[in-house]
Amino acid sequence: MHTDYLKKLRCCLEATKAYDAEGNACKDYEELMEKLFAFFTEKKEQKKKLFFIGNGGSAGIASHMTVDFMKNGGMRTCSLYDASVLTCMGNDYGYEYIFSKPLEYLGEEGDLLVAISSSGNSQNIVNAIYAAQKKKMRIVTFSGFERNNKIIGMGELNVHVPICHYGIVESIHNLILQQLVDTLLERAGGACD
Repeated sequence: MHTDYLKKLRCCLEATKAYDAEGNACKDYEELMEKLFAFFTEKKEQKKKLFFIGNGGSAGIASHMTVDFMKNGGMRTCSLYDASVLTCMGNDYGYEYIFSKPLEYLGEEGDLLVAISSSGNSQNIVNAIYAAQKKKMRIVTFSGFERNNKIIGMGELNVHVPICHYGIVESIHNLILQQLVDTLLERAGGACD
């Protein structure tokens, strides 16, 4: 019974796709990871800033990855999760602008935004992507649920987990990002602590 969950997770991981802005899919997981690795490596070499955003469980992933990509990935990450910043933006502009307003101040051309949303329909994530586009930032999205969600075509690379199950979508998003940062560390000659 308990292994059924793992079978479902593995099946969804194997069905996970990444699409470009035109909707063309990567041929397999290997190509998906290599494209992600290229995005992140380019930003690291250019010393550009990296922003992760998400709500709820996706916020936990975003916060965790902000630390890991700084410490293990050697990248210039910026957290948008300071309580004073979140409550100020929510109070002064509304919850749907808690990420977009800070990006208007902090984001610069060529920086990378990683937008994580299980449903792909959170308005504050959509608004942040619009703000990043105006700043000419590069964008990678991670979503799940329906294939026609709002953010799936908004990034240069859009990772999609095809299941309506928060736990599995979040687990796969976290797994892919963790593998990516571990790969950055390994290819730089480092070892995990």
